[in-house]
Amino acid sequence: MRIYTFLCWICWVRFGYLNFPSKSNGGSKNPENNRTCLEFSKSNAMNSLKDLFYPTVKINLLMYSRNNAKCAEPLFESNNSVNARFNPSKKTIWIIHGYRPLGSTPMWIHKFTKAFLKQEDVNLIVVDWNQGATTFIYGRAVKNTRKVAEILREYIENLLIHGASLDNFHFIGMSLGAHICGFVGKLFQGQLGRITGLDPAGPKFSGKPSNCRLDYTDAKFVDVIHSDSQGFGILEPSGHIDFYPNGGRNQPGCPTSLLSGMDYIKCDHQRAVHLFLEAFETNCNFVSFPCRSYRDYKSGLCVGCGNLYKDSCPRLGIQANLWKEELKKKTEEWPLRTTAFLDTSSQNPFCTYYFALNIVALNETMKNGSLSFGLLKDLGVLEYPRLYVKTMPFANLQEVKILAQFVNDIVNISRISMTYYQSTSPFCPTCEYRIKSLVFKSLTHPERPPICKYDFVLKERARIDLQPDECKKQTG
Repeated sequence: MRIYTFLCWICWVRFGYLNFPSKSNGGSKNPENNRTCLEFSKSNAMNSLKDLFYPTVKINLLMYSRNNAKCAEPLFESNNSVNARFNPSKKTIWIIHGYRPLGSTPMWIHKFTKAFLKQEDVNLIVVDWNQGATTFIYGRAVKNTRKVAEILREYIENLLIHGASLDNFHFIGMSLGAHICGFVGKLFQGQLGRITGLDPAGPKFSGKPSNCRLDYTDAKFVDVIHSDSQGFGILEPSGHIDFYPNGGRNQPGCPTSLLSGMDYIKCDHQRAVHLFLEAFETNCNFVSFPCRSYRDYKSGLCVGCGNLYKDSCPRLGIQANLWKEELKKKTEEWPLRTTAFLDTSSQNPFCTYYFALNIVALNETMKNGSLSFGLLKDLGVLEYPRLYVKTMPFANLQEVKILAQFVNDIVNISRISMTYYQSTSPFCPTCEYRIKSLVFKSLTHPERPPICKYDFVLKERARIDLQPDECKKQTG
């Protein structure tokens, strides 16, 4: 439905109902060297109309570093020499945008450059292929992705001659840009260090073989964020690890009505970009849970972080490579492929906070009941989580593992409030259920010490506030 609406919107523009004035391509001056700052190509709907008759593909490479963080310079000089600011020993980030039917500048690119250079001293290159992405014919833009990759190959080979390393290259592509990254990776036999796909485009790519789209073989590590797999994004896994926030489909906080205009059309698709950025710009750890499906995840069947990486869950964003490094340490079967799920909040910065609650009971009949709990903070505020529950009875003990998600981070916990509900027998206010141990652990911040409680009794439908005990050392 949103794709159909998008095409109608484009037709509306194409036949003159909206007017987009042309903008000047003039750049500002860099006060350090009186050099003109490069700017992203300015295009508009008239350029898309022109492309119907005179299609062109041209790319500009805008280079940033910490020495010119606010003023892009050409990666290559007029004599084909490399910009003196480019340091071949540093990591090089390549950012590639997607389809631009109206030729507008992607607003997120400036945020990316600022966030990366603040976090790390890198070479940062924005691949501006607006002349090729600005067209009313989506299929033409799709064909242009391979042409852009071929052009980039020549530039990359030049950089390699000057001492750069493919292993130090991290390509980040949005939508069609993700597939351009994949095509570049194929040209270099999968030797790129890393590719991050931000909701790789689905139309014209879904269901295609791996040589026709982004694939995990295109780099030494490929991570993908799927945020609009029912619309503009692709559903099938494409990386070593594929993150599906909120199931990879409808993102919370995105409009659900046509009255919201273009935001209704693009919000889900662009959420992948914003999640990646928030992982950079805030202290959010978007921990995710390896699982076969979103349904299994919501049912609480994937409480842990996987058998290979017990200390910390995989994290969406720039820290996703930690998952790769840990897997390579613990298995000789690399590359293993993983799908991981998480839920986010509806508003920027989209953070939520995951905790694991592990309870061992001494009463086997509790497997037919349910638990409700909350956390009482120092200021007396009681926070209740969203729960994902899995029960695992064994022998005379019953272990209950609960995945809990809070909207707010919980740091100073003074009490754990708990209520038990028996679901298969008549209400028994005098019945008692003995709990051997309770361990509450942050998965978002695994470095924090757990909270424990031992040997206590629950009664049906009776809330109990528990003061934590000092945790015992685990044996075995």
